[in-house]
Amino acid sequence: MSLTLGDKLTLTIEDIAFGGEGVARAEEFVVFVPFVVTGEVVEAEVTQVKKRFARARLLRVVTASPDRVEPLCPHFGQCGGCQYQHLAYPIQLRLKHKQISDLFQRIGRIAPGNIAEVVPCPQPYGYRNRIMIRSQWDKFKQGLNIGFLRADSRLVVDLEECKIAEPVLNEQIKSVRAHPPPKGGIKIVLRIMPEGWEVPPDSFFQNNFILLPRLVETVGEFLRRGGTRHLVDAYCGVGFFSLELGHLVESFVGVELDRVAIKAARRNAVARGRANGEFVAGPAEELLPALLSRFTPQATTVLLDPPRKGCWPETLELLRRVRPAQIIYVSCHPAAMARDLNVLCAESVFDLAQVVPLDMFPNTQHVECVADIRCKWAAADPKLSLPTL
Repeated sequence: MSLTLGDKLTLTIEDIAFGGEGVARAEEFVVFVPFVVTGEVVEAEVTQVKKRFARARLLRVVTASPDRVEPLCPHFGQCGGCQYQHLAYPIQLRLKHKQISDLFQRIGRIAPGNIAEVVPCPQPYGYRNRIMIRSQWDKFKQGLNIGFLRADSRLVVDLEECKIAEPVLNEQIKSVRAHPPPKGGIKIVLRIMPEGWEVPPDSFFQNNFILLPRLVETVGEFLRRGGTRHLVDAYCGVGFFSLELGHLVESFVGVELDRVAIKAARRNAVARGRANGEFVAGPAEELLPALLSRFTPQATTVLLDPPRKGCWPETLELLRRVRPAQIIYVSCHPAAMARDLNVLCAESVFDLAQVVPLDMFPNTQHVECVADIRCKWAAADPKLSLPTL
């Protein structure tokens, strides 16, 4: 069978791939279609053809799934911010669990039994505390479009509110629209600063305050179960995890490339009266060897919360050589995490105790994961190997 651009197909959706696209088949071709539900029959138009797969845009749903719901946002399907508003929230959670389990098994050779159920967000809408809106000149209407990138192009969808953003941010969007930038191409970051924390404008902080306590609780529970006395917090940002969990260890040290964030972390430590640790500025990849040498490996937990791309290979090899008792890995990119876990656990140097996914990004394809990784000798020690969650 040969497919060409513009072909209209009637397809049965067999699965939803990681990233949100539905998977269907047209004879030997795999066809990816967004905004569909497993089991649905849809009509779609081919928009891209490769050697073994094609992509198509949804034209209409012929037979709808009972799991389909009406999206809350009128821009859903056009705006590229959300992928799952058409799915009932419990179905989103089950789908993300399946996707993570499949991904970890394929990339990291990790058994699905190690993946806990996805922790739901109590508020699937109105949760984002940081968004970036864009401006783009629209030659047809002779005016600016202000909003987010489309799902299918680099064009900007003109919108007045974002349903997954906190209400305060939607008021800020209105203010930007009332006082637009002078030209297209300008990006504007809108954010709500966390109460009680100093966070520089360009420094990282988790974008969901509502589920953030559960994220801290999960990391803290893993740290307690590790039974270690020292914490090395790599990619520590403004010191959030170190300062929230510093009372669980004798000492901690945080390392971060962003020097402005490190200065804020030190002030956050003073504000909290947290005196049993320190923060150092510089690349984690370069500073970790010296920092890890300060502590006995058997008494050390390393907390990794790297950028989306994951850890540098040199960092993973260093950890394999030093073999701290525990690694707690936090990531919003399950594929990068699975790849890095595969390296850490190769040749049974480390064992994966459990991965807990948390839905920090409802209605989107994204999900946060926390992994509890034990050094092989630590996992075999009954004093350090405690029951999983």
